[in-house]
Amino acid sequence: MKERYGELAKDILTGLVITGAVAVAATSPYFLLNLAKQILRNQKYFEKEWEKIKFKRALEKLKKNRLIILREKEGKFTVELTEKGKRKTKEIQLDDLKVEKPQTWDGKWRIVIFDIPNRFGRARDALREKLKDLGFYQFQKSAWIIPYPCEKEIEFLAEFFDIYSYLNIVETERISNDLRLKRHFRLL
Repeated sequence: MKERYGELAKDILTGLVITGAVAVAATSPYFLLNLAKQILRNQKYFEKEWEKIKFKRALEKLKKNRLIILREKEGKFTVELTEKGKRKTKEIQLDDLKVEKPQTWDGKWRIVIFDIPNRFGRARDALREKLKDLGFYQFQKSAWIIPYPCEKEIEFLAEFFDIYSYLNIVETERISNDLRLKRHFRLL
């Protein structure tokens, strides 16, 4: 069963990926606030008591599910991601992945081509689903096209599904009979 997490828990996990392990003085009366400031860098800080309680509950749930480790040592309180937490963060990034559509098209097509062995069939099927979800057009069974820059997103997918050596990205300015593609992506 897939565990569901609220936005605050997702922000905590993502913040820990960016900051690494976080340590604050455990004796400070503002220790929860200081912890939130370090983990949730550009987020609104908690001014109301219920927001502090919500943050504490999110930390407790993440700890209970073994996504983070909370330690107190020598007057310092440390929070860090576990391996399971790192995997969960990657899943969150996968769910949030998007290909940005620029204001104007640069005239280039990006084609993702893959030849993934049958032993990685689940990864291949998941990749196809995600490409469809990202707005790619299925040109052939293992060739998907989009007119927008997407190299970072495809590299993330290849790493996530562990299929990097079976996947290529081609960037071209010309595809014969591209009229149906231009119509599909509303580029006319």
